[in-house]
Amino acid sequence: MKALLSFLLISLIPGLLLSPKAFSQSVNHPLTLQEAIEIAKRQSADALNAKQIFRSSFWEYRTFRATYLPGLSVDGTIPEITSAFQKYVYPDGTVSYVHQQNTTYTANAYLNQKIGFTGGNVFLRSGLQRLDNHTDSTVVSYLSTPINIGYTQPLFQYNSYRWDRKIQPLKFDQAKKRYLEDVEQLSMTTTNYFFGLLQSQIDRKIAMTNLRNSDTLYHIAKGRYQLGKIAENDLLQLELNYLKAQAAIDNANLAVENALFRLKSFLRIKDTSSMTLVPPADINFFKIDPVTAVQQANRNTSAALDFQRRLMEAARDVNRAKLEGRFDANLTAIFGLTQSGPNVPDAYYKPLDQQQVGLQFTVPIVDWGVQRGKIKMAQSQQEIVKNSVEQELIDFQRNIYLKVVQFNMQERQLMIAAKSDTVASKSYDVTKGRYLIGKINSILDLNNAQIETDNAQKNYYISLETYWRGYYEIRKLTLFDFRKNELLQFNIKDIKL
Repeated sequence: MKALLSFLLISLIPGLLLSPKAFSQSVNHPLTLQEAIEIAKRQSADALNAKQIFRSSFWEYRTFRATYLPGLSVDGTIPEITSAFQKYVYPDGTVSYVHQQNTTYTANAYLNQKIGFTGGNVFLRSGLQRLDNHTDSTVVSYLSTPINIGYTQPLFQYNSYRWDRKIQPLKFDQAKKRYLEDVEQLSMTTTNYFFGLLQSQIDRKIAMTNLRNSDTLYHIAKGRYQLGKIAENDLLQLELNYLKAQAAIDNANLAVENALFRLKSFLRIKDTSSMTLVPPADINFFKIDPVTAVQQANRNTSAALDFQRRLMEAARDVNRAKLEGRFDANLTAIFGLTQSGPNVPDAYYKPLDQQQVGLQFTVPIVDWGVQRGKIKMAQSQQEIVKNSVEQELIDFQRNIYLKVVQFNMQERQLMIAAKSDTVASKSYDVTKGRYLIGKINSILDLNNAQIETDNAQKNYYISLETYWRGYYEIRKLTLFDFRKNELLQFNIKDIKL
């Protein structure tokens, strides 16, 4: 069967595509399907958008990871000038309000580190403060904190970091898979435009052939009519066919121009020259096991990761609803050194210990069922997500199974289409020859034979398009190339970040 199909391919392509009369306006730029796909991957708007979408996901993930790295910051005040009544405590304990004028300068350096597993935060701080008191005479003093080590830990609270550490890497992996699928979608779209132009060129070739045949038959029929061998109705029918063939040429030329514009627009080719398309003849037929295809899809595709992510996010929302707005507590502990003095050296001389420990809590007494309602809503939404994911997974796997079964039929379908084209063409030649020598007089038989051969030529290229579109669609659905028996790999070097 493969040998027969190869023979039919070799015999069909030169006659349909390389005829100088049929494509005298389209010989400037021969273009194969694979070349068109490479151009689309390199410069089409869809390709550029796919890269930008991935870049956005990449930097989102980088931003997430950066939140778990130590952060160094510096803040300060230079200066803060105050002139106001302030509370003053005397050594004997009495308190009065006195008017004070002072200037404050501060500088602090912080080193922070989030602890994702617990949701806490550890920090290291060092600072220096200068106070200039201008009330009576200028008095300068310094307060130093050479080092402070602190830790804050939420207790019984929702930990967003713990969930993000699960979800964000999953989203980034999903972005990689989606980019690969977008590239395969490019191949599918290019195939559609490629065969759209190819079919238009084939239609134009058919129209030109029909015009020549109609012209020949009409002129022969006029002679036979003068001899009284055919009826006037047959002559009029042939004349009508000739006029229709002339109109078909104009429509076919317009269709070719439109299809050529759409292909060039998609590929972002700016020149106005025409091109001839070379149909892919290197067809290597192979069978795909539907069960294996479904397994590859479950392992490789963004849809499978999307199912996991949605279930995880639903579980996260339930956990947040259970923990937020209920019993909350925060533990804070700070240990370090501090000292003061009239100058900077004295402010760092023999610093004293500094400790601070605090526990803050919040206990709601009556909320009239607000939190219970939020929990129930989150749980209901989680069930909705579970049911939706289960149904979508069934549909997803069934769709892949059917696509593979359909693809496995293409070898036979393409062979039948190629054979039908050859048989229809020969049938038309025989019918035409018999009509010319007068063995058949019915113009209806001739018209039917012409329609059959036209449809057979179109159906062959429709079958060829179906094969290649199905091939790239299965690659997209599984991210696996069954033709080469290899997994489609993501290479971040393909995207300039």
